Amino acid sequence: MVTAQDRRTATVVGAGIGGLASALALKRLGWEVAVHERAPRLDHGGAGLVLAPNAVWALRSLDLADAVGARATALEGSGLRRPDGTWISRVDAEAVAHRTGAPALGVLRSDLVDGLAGALGRELIELGSEITDVSELATNLVVGADGIGSHVRRSMWPDHPPPRYAGYAAWRALVPHPDPASYVASETWGRGQRFGVVPVGRDQAYLYATASCAEDADHGNSVDELRRRFGRWHAPIPTLLDALDGATVLHHDVYDLHPSLTDLHHSPEQGSTEVVLVGDAAHAMEPNLGQGAGTALEDAVVLAHCLGENADIATAVIRYSRARVPRVAALSRLARRMGRVAQLEQPILVSARDALIALTPDRLARNAAAGAAGWRPPRPTSQEHR
Repeated sequence: MVTAQDRRTATVVGAGIGGLASALALKRLGWEVAVHERAPRLDHGGAGLVLAPNAVWALRSLDLADAVGARATALEGSGLRRPDGTWISRVDAEAVAHRTGAPALGVLRSDLVDGLAGALGRELIELGSEITDVSELATNLVVGADGIGSHVRRSMWPDHPPPRYAGYAAWRALVPHPDPASYVASETWGRGQRFGVVPVGRDQAYLYATASCAEDADHGNSVDELRRRFGRWHAPIPTLLDALDGATVLHHDVYDLHPSLTDLHHSPEQGSTEVVLVGDAAHAMEPNLGQGAGTALEDAVVLAHCLGENADIATAVIRYSRARVPRVAALSRLARRMGRVAQLEQPILVSARDALIALTPDRLARNAAAGAAGWRPPRPTSQEHR
């Protein structure tokens, strides 16, 4: 029986993947949770996602892996290609899954968001509710999950650098595909631009593209721009571009946060409300590792683990921060380096890049993939000495 003295409450600011997952994980600990989302509806944008094995492990901790997996496509492999279709490098997903203990999945972002919201309980999500002053919240814990432009981060970590423009824009879209299992996930690297194809859901393909450009550049009609840039690249890209619906193409400049935030928790000088950051509010990174959703899910699982293992909330959030900062900072730096390499434009550097990647042994490519995706949920202390 939970007494008034034992009662613990959490206010989650933001109903994206990190916020919903954190609320769900805390609810399953017995916490009373309330999620506040300033938008009038849940965000189903983002088209598709790759859930690497670490994300699948996090979903297992949340008891959602089966439900999400039933609506996803298990990825049989991935790789890099040149615009003419030549493979530069390939990774066998089965080998990575064997090493990490979980598959990689292509999933609709809407399916993941709806799965999290349904498991949490939509009655706990208050849409159209903007939190403007965290200090006035009467709660034990505030979870800042309000994205890269996080108000929580700006108010509690005012000295942290603002988001940085990465030097390129991105487009994302879903198109129908009658047989998504007929091809593997791939990313094609050209000069200053990339194009990715991932089978998702049951009968769709997730497309994404990038192009180096000035910040806030006017690219005109997205479909025309994509066809102009990539319409002569290898199959199935032209066919998939022909199926594009301009109304569904998402276009935005790419930003990330400097990986210098050494504490993901803020302890008040007075009062009892602790504040933590999760997901993009804490460590928005360039989308070059397919780890945005995965690290947000990891945050939720680790936060709940630390709170479950420590009766004192202040101690728990400190341990959460110490557990997460090294990993997310390393991934953020790696994503930045990959972005610089992937967006190279000079022909001689592009040729050297492609040749070096092609010479990399498959074993090293698998190890690199497994390194980023090899995270597993922490075990309860009671299990560590069994």
